[in-house]
Amino acid sequence: MPAPAPLPAVAEAFARQAEACAAMGSDFTARLCAALPEALPADAAFGARVLRWPGDPWKDALALRVCGALHALARSGAAPELTEAWPPRLRADPIAAAARAIRAHDARLLPWLDSPPQTNETARASALLGGALHLAAQLRMPLEILELGASAGLNMAFDLYRHELGEAGAWGDARAPVRLSCAWRGPPPPLDAPLEIAARAGVDLRPADPARPEDRERLLAYVWPDQAERLARAEAALDFAAAQPWRVEKGEAAAWLDARLNAPPAPGRARVVMHSIVWPYLPPDSRARIRAAMARAGARAASDAPLAWLRMEPDDVPGSAALTLRVWPDGRSRVLGRADFHGRWVAWEGGA
Repeated sequence: MPAPAPLPAVAEAFARQAEACAAMGSDFTARLCAALPEALPADAAFGARVLRWPGDPWKDALALRVCGALHALARSGAAPELTEAWPPRLRADPIAAAARAIRAHDARLLPWLDSPPQTNETARASALLGGALHLAAQLRMPLEILELGASAGLNMAFDLYRHELGEAGAWGDARAPVRLSCAWRGPPPPLDAPLEIAARAGVDLRPADPARPEDRERLLAYVWPDQAERLARAEAALDFAAAQPWRVEKGEAAAWLDARLNAPPAPGRARVVMHSIVWPYLPPDSRARIRAAMARAGARAASDAPLAWLRMEPDDVPGSAALTLRVWPDGRSRVLGRADFHGRWVAWEGGA
């Protein structure tokens, strides 16, 4: 008896993800996403659950959950045939190897479907740096960073990395262990702004501890396996983060933020709520509560204790994220530019 066909929405979600992966430079993951809906074994619990996914497979990033699970298994060495078929080896057919590995490691793979991917892409830090420099130039005071969906906290350290911004210049310690290269388009950000991070904190429903091997491997599994530079960058950032004194707190973003913003602000310091490629993963209720918490805190903001909202999030323009900044007490919003989802480039406008 032939295997049941995937639900149309599942097939469409995998096809869309294949196009996105190809556009972002991962031919291997694109091929995997394109082929998996027809190759998943329906007699395995993992395959059956994917093929009959009850939610919205695109919004739930189902294809990336599947790819992350298989990459983790390939990296683990527990399925040698899959490891041989995966980058960098590529010595066998990865689609056939994936189908066999799913049957053999069904119970191990199944929990990967329970939660969305956590990429924590460090290269996005260059776009966030641009926003922080713009804010520092405007406010001329230290910043307190509050990151939502911070995962392992890799982007909380954006000011401690070396940023090579093409013709726009460079920023940061040339000896920094994490070096980012970003194709910067448009005018440079205010590289001479007095940027000082006075405090930093982050929250995530499933925070990852960069010093914990299991958490490191989970994050690395979501990096596309044929992108060796991204993997090396993520490993360097995890090594750096493991040595830092801060860790991301476990919690629901809206409740955590509301509690943080209800605490009296420190005079002479700006609180900056920051997030990157997190908004689509938040439930509508959480998004509404975050907006309400920001509005309440914004109404209380003062010139000596301002509030800022720095976002790098998808909008109606396909293929990139909008980089926006809103600052209270005046509540003015600015479009700073656009950025590649993986931080490969920033098209800077400066928010004038």
